[in-house]
Amino acid sequence: MFDVSWKYDTLREASAQARILVSTSSIEAIKRGSTPKGDVFSTARTAGIIAAKRTGEIIPLCHNIPVDYVSIDFDMKENEILIKSIVKTIWKTGVEMEALTSVAIAALTIYDMLKPIDDNITITEIKLLYKKGGKSDFLQEIEKEIRAGIIVISDSAAAGSREDKSGKIIEQELKKWNIKIESYKILPDEKDLIINELLRLTDQLKLDLVLTTGGTGLGPRDITPEATKEIIEKEIEGIIEAARAYGQRRIPLAMLSRAIAGVRGKTLIINMPGSPRAAKEYMDVLFPAVLHSFKMIEGGGH
Repeated sequence: MFDVSWKYDTLREASAQARILVSTSSIEAIKRGSTPKGDVFSTARTAGIIAAKRTGEIIPLCHNIPVDYVSIDFDMKENEILIKSIVKTIWKTGVEMEALTSVAIAALTIYDMLKPIDDNITITEIKLLYKKGGKSDFLQEIEKEIRAGIIVISDSAAAGSREDKSGKIIEQELKKWNIKIESYKILPDEKDLIINELLRLTDQLKLDLVLTTGGTGLGPRDITPEATKEIIEKEIEGIIEAARAYGQRRIPLAMLSRAIAGVRGKTLIINMPGSPRAAKEYMDVLFPAVLHSFKMIEGGGH
């Protein structure tokens, strides 16, 4: 199985379709309710719903997903039956296999119920109609190049006694989203130095994004949030709430982060923890959805 433990929950939906060719007499029998095994569509619908809920048991490498909604509908034509399913969940991975499995089992159920009166049944296709949800839905086209700066805040990294890992992780993740990094600096935990660097990146370089890492904990020299608060004009509580909630589901220590996020001018500033693991988690949960903020900052609305 693929590891999806790093993903976050989103509303996911998929729809699939199956087509069955049958004789005209079978269509008439269904309409009259005279098929030998009973109500064809009610039985097939029940089978399809059960199949969607148990896909992880049938397909070896599928994840067990908490299915929140399944609908199965039928459309009869002269000599064919169309089966359409819609499956929804709020989870880490998609439900296209659940949608496909549901119509496949519904089609096989119809085959079984009609075979006593029809020797020419053919299941001609099973296909995915659409799927949506997950990170890709939040990746919008950015009209301009995003320019970013990274500030690593650590006494030991600034002194050269500890390797900077979290800043490098942030740098690698930003490159995945084609964000241009124009400044990368390592500073000690000194409030005035942090404030001056934030002002340089926002007011002078006018970068779009500034990410800090380190100094967000409870240590006596952890003052990154205090320095950030002094220069931001609007705080964005939701960004850090999302990151902390994501981290809390993985390690209880996430509750101890005091990171903040906000805007100064047209620059988005986000504090991230100094732990390499925590920095990676912040990048996983915030991107690409946080990139929508640039459209809002420019006056583009929601």
